[in-house]
Amino acid sequence: MNILYDERVDGALPRVDKALLLDRLRAALPDLEILHTLEDLRPYECDGLSAYRVVPLLVVLPERIEQVQALLKLCHGLNVPVVARGAGTGLSGGALPLEQGILLVMARFNRILEVNPEGRFARVQPGVRNLAISQAAAPHGLYYAPDPSSQIACSIGGNVAENAGGVHCLKYGLTVHNLLKVEILTIEGECMTLGSDAFDAPGFDLLALFTGSEGMLGVVTEVTVKLLPKPQVARVLLASFDSVEKAGRAVADIISAGIIPGGLEMMDNLSIRAAEDFIHAGYPVDAAAILLCELDGVEADVQDDCERVDNVLRAAGATDVRLACDEAERARFWAGRKNAFPAVGRISPDYYCMDGTIPRRALPEVLNGITALSEEFGLRVANVFHAGDGNMHPLILFDANQPGELERAEALGARILELCVAVGGSITGEHGVGREKINAMCAQFNSDELTLFHAVKHAFDPQGLLNPGKNIPTLHRCAEFGSMHVHHGQLPFPELERF
Repeated sequence: MNILYDERVDGALPRVDKALLLDRLRAALPDLEILHTLEDLRPYECDGLSAYRVVPLLVVLPERIEQVQALLKLCHGLNVPVVARGAGTGLSGGALPLEQGILLVMARFNRILEVNPEGRFARVQPGVRNLAISQAAAPHGLYYAPDPSSQIACSIGGNVAENAGGVHCLKYGLTVHNLLKVEILTIEGECMTLGSDAFDAPGFDLLALFTGSEGMLGVVTEVTVKLLPKPQVARVLLASFDSVEKAGRAVADIISAGIIPGGLEMMDNLSIRAAEDFIHAGYPVDAAAILLCELDGVEADVQDDCERVDNVLRAAGATDVRLACDEAERARFWAGRKNAFPAVGRISPDYYCMDGTIPRRALPEVLNGITALSEEFGLRVANVFHAGDGNMHPLILFDANQPGELERAEALGARILELCVAVGGSITGEHGVGREKINAMCAQFNSDELTLFHAVKHAFDPQGLLNPGKNIPTLHRCAEFGSMHVHHGQLPFPELERF
């Protein structure tokens, strides 16, 4: 038995001798900053999903790749689990630390290494903020397309780990569609390059496999992203509806008309009122729902598309359609949408942000289903989502100080995810599975599929030391919940297990 560990208890992770591990780390890496007191560790006990909290055993803050490499080799040799963390803005508990593991914080790797306007790419370290890439590329008339609402704070390494999206990903794709190359370190400290500087590379597409793997296959050390030229013109239409069903149908009508907007977002009345009170974006607070539709390109095409979309929206039952009169109003329209989450946070002590994806055709059905579930559980739900690609973000409002409300919110969230699967959708779109949705994975995938996931994990990390207990449930876990063969919502979905 490794001297770092006490006896294994009840099949859980073995208990690490913290003092001995700290001594080993200091001896091997004397210049590595290590946090070990409770006061220093407490700020890292959760990511953006604050309902789940665990104080890590140790937190390390490296500044050089060689430190990360040496740390991983040491942890591999000592059989110590490692959880990588970027900016900590994730919303699924993907960066939730382990009580018996090391939290590896990559935030200090925040340099933009190269912006190449001729090749239209940028090389950046994993701690670089999403928005900072576009800011660095702006003098060249370029930008980085994926734009999650947290882009002012979230890091590109975390975006790769979660395959982050954003309001403009309907037309320009998710993170995976905007990458050329990723440099990673395996748990053994081995350097690997996934992808290439060219637009294609021979062999298996390991870059796509790694993107969205949530820190379970390796640690990102460098990312090469594609840059796009800024559109000559961008116009935003704001359409009001007297029912969410009409707004949902309008989304499908726009796409079926052969128009692919740069962004197509929907908000219901609760989120409209919250955002308007917070941002003063000019939203119609009496509307049951609004659609924000951005069209971009060259002037002639955008003007034609605006007219076509206006006609489609009115035919779908829009009570009013407004075209942003200038760039300032366009920015206000988007500011309301991008600040919808903090705006809802002003009207409720707590909220639980869900993340599911459904086919566009199912929007009216699922929105009606969420309304019914909201009434059943007695909790308000504000709907904000990327309507164009069906990525929904129902925000469940609750008060954690009221006994049982958190558990009810979790149970309601689980039922919403089950509803997404039932209509042919998925339990996540951009937030990832993390710790939050690990039970919901049992509703979407069968035992053969989960076994394949575990085989991929084992190929990269045979000892299971990278971010264990996340993303992929064990077959035993699914069998416990009676969900191994549950597909398309055929059986009741259990409440999410508390960590």
